[in-house]
Amino acid sequence: MNKFWLGLVGSILFLLTGCAPNQMIIEDCKCGDQPKIKTKIEECNIVEVKEIEKDKEKDKDNENFIPYSQLQESGWYEVDFILNQDDLSAAWPAFINSCSTLIHQKPWKKACSVANLLEAPSSDDIQNYLKTHFTLYKSWKDDGTDTGLITGYYQPILNGSRTPSKKYSIPIYKTPVDLITVDLSELYPEMQYKRLRGKVEGNKLLPYFSREEITSNENLLKGNEFFWVDNAVEAFFLEIQGSGIIELEDGSKISIGYADQNGHPYRSMGKALVDAGELTKDTASMQSIKAWANKNKEKLKAFLDKNPSFVFFRELESGLAGPIGAQGVPIIAERSIAIDRKYIPMGAPVLMATTFPNSTNTLNRLVIAQDTGGAIRGPIRADYYWGSGPEAGAKAGAMKQQGNIWVLLPKEFKLNKKKEQ
Repeated sequence: MNKFWLGLVGSILFLLTGCAPNQMIIEDCKCGDQPKIKTKIEECNIVEVKEIEKDKEKDKDNENFIPYSQLQESGWYEVDFILNQDDLSAAWPAFINSCSTLIHQKPWKKACSVANLLEAPSSDDIQNYLKTHFTLYKSWKDDGTDTGLITGYYQPILNGSRTPSKKYSIPIYKTPVDLITVDLSELYPEMQYKRLRGKVEGNKLLPYFSREEITSNENLLKGNEFFWVDNAVEAFFLEIQGSGIIELEDGSKISIGYADQNGHPYRSMGKALVDAGELTKDTASMQSIKAWANKNKEKLKAFLDKNPSFVFFRELESGLAGPIGAQGVPIIAERSIAIDRKYIPMGAPVLMATTFPNSTNTLNRLVIAQDTGGAIRGPIRADYYWGSGPEAGAKAGAMKQQGNIWVLLPKEFKLNKKKEQ
């Protein structure tokens, strides 16, 4: 970190005790593996800078937490019901995508080198490969249970234009030039993935504009618009999904992905609607929120603004196999998941046993951990990527299943033992 940032952050820590109500905030970000880009929305925990030490005591991102400590070695017989029934070859392209970055990491080098030599392997070939080069671990919770929540996400398709009009009036913004991001791990190594976001005014770094401020004053981010769409709710869910496709009136489609975030905490609109009695907890879903919005246009902005977090996007290159996940590689429909990287290494093959949305029909598959999300927290927690468009959106919005997770790590990957209490 150069002298300017050292001085700036130092002054922040000194000055903040007197700058309420404009309290500076820290984001627990999950995009540390990407040196240049951040691609999936990070619905992150926010705390005041003056409470850094208090946060470090509560957060498992501190010296008392051992990464991947909830993984316990298991026998392959436990997952034969997945390996023998799934079409493992459908997950192979996703794993090869991950190996494009993993091969540069010593524990993964051998396994990925061998994988790159396999051409169009069958399910049997892949099963033999996995059992030869990987150790199987099951993910457990602290309370000794092995079941957790599996949800879904997707890539929405929005109708849009590169120019504003009466029809296309909702802006999609690129990252503003005045949004400042400070990586606090350079000052506090134990605070890996922690980032501070704000804007500079004089010699102070102050919180960036909230959603309500941005949507109430079109001049705040004027000049940073790069698409306009026709539906505010779809634009809101685009932020939650973290990537999407803008379909222009000439039929062309442009992929956009997460670029940055304003640093404010994510707050669930669904929870706000439930708390206000507009929806019930049992019926709250993406579909029910959209239906509510269509019937309550006069109330919509107030509830959208309940979430102060705001996401900025960037245009992606054409021809990608899928949206870019937090690992920095394209993710693949029904074979990629988002996980909590404190508990599962990015890029690892995962055997997931769950059920289809609103069903008891089994969904047991080999998937690859290629993405993250601030709402995806814990050792048995996954967000399953369903793909693009309305059908994928219907499945993702309805998915709230229970499931088990086994993680496959190369035999060269050494896990640290959990510290004694």
